[in-house]
Amino acid sequence: MSTTKKHAIKVWDISIRIFHWSLVAGIGFLWFSGEEGGNIMTWHIYIGCAMLGLIVYRLFWGVIGSPYARFSEFIKGPSHTFAYLKSILKGEKTDYLGHNPLGGWMVIILMVLIFIQAFSGLFSSDDIFTEGPFYALVSSKTSELFTSIHHLTFNILLAAIALHISAVAYHVVIKKEVLIKSMLTGKKHALQPSRVNTRPNYFFMLLCASVAATGVYLLISQA
Repeated sequence: MSTTKKHAIKVWDISIRIFHWSLVAGIGFLWFSGEEGGNIMTWHIYIGCAMLGLIVYRLFWGVIGSPYARFSEFIKGPSHTFAYLKSILKGEKTDYLGHNPLGGWMVIILMVLIFIQAFSGLFSSDDIFTEGPFYALVSSKTSELFTSIHHLTFNILLAAIALHISAVAYHVVIKKEVLIKSMLTGKKHALQPSRVNTRPNYFFMLLCASVAATGVYLLISQA
């Protein structure tokens, strides 16, 4: 009786894992603080600025980061994406070490929604106590528009997150993939050892993080 040995492959570097779980914690806090209101809204603004910093970091890292973090690795064209969708509907087994085509587009959608949500918050106001850091730079009508976008986008974001969680549940329960553990350890298992050097460039990692952190500091200093 033969056994098939799977190889542990480092797919997600430490910064991608920190990015992912920071978004989870941050969005959870923003939801709670937005509903709670009051003095906690100061931290709502701070964490919102931090979300922008995370997105900026991910944009940089998506270009010069570790192999499976790069947009060029997981953003596929329409034909490739629809072919993958058809294979799922047919029940065919298709494995990807990194994001699959649908998962890759979900990453982009979530990033765009989080960016719009955080950016619009910079100019928003609740007309009572809380104003975004750049509220004074725009007219009241413009601020009202940004505030409306801020509220609407969060509802869309929640729907996208629900879809994302459903997709993860499908892969965990139906396809028996250990996605959550992989996003904690950074490792996935495959039949063939990886020939890709997945070790990140830590100098570039720190450089991108420093640029993003500086931006966050400058935003918070205006709050």
